[in-house]
Amino acid sequence: MTELCSNQHPMVPPSELLKQWEDDWFEEREHADVLLVNAYAAGALAGADAELEACCKLLELSDSNARDFLYSARRPKPPSLKEQALLAIDTAVADDRLSADIASVVRRALEQIDD
Repeated sequence: MTELCSNQHPMVPPSELLKQWEDDWFEEREHADVLLVNAYAAGALAGADAELEACCKLLELSDSNARDFLYSARRPKPPSLKEQALLAIDTAVADDRLSADIASVVRRALEQIDD
């Protein structure tokens, strides 16, 4: 169970910590409310540590505008409506829900639109 959880998202606490919480729960060493508070605190700390580590790695790659680089890398802007439409076309063609000819026409029209 803990391996499945740890592979779902990069901000999940380490598998050793998840295993410890699971063991504490089944061995009833703690009450549920205490386990939840501890899990919340440890999970928040693990997430913050992972975020800090990722930021440090990005700063090592950065050259001059570290702050701008860091913000754009860690808090990317959502794709524009045009980008979403182009992706939807690719997906529809890949799923055989749209012909390549029609996709080409729609793609060219979208690419002429300024973002």
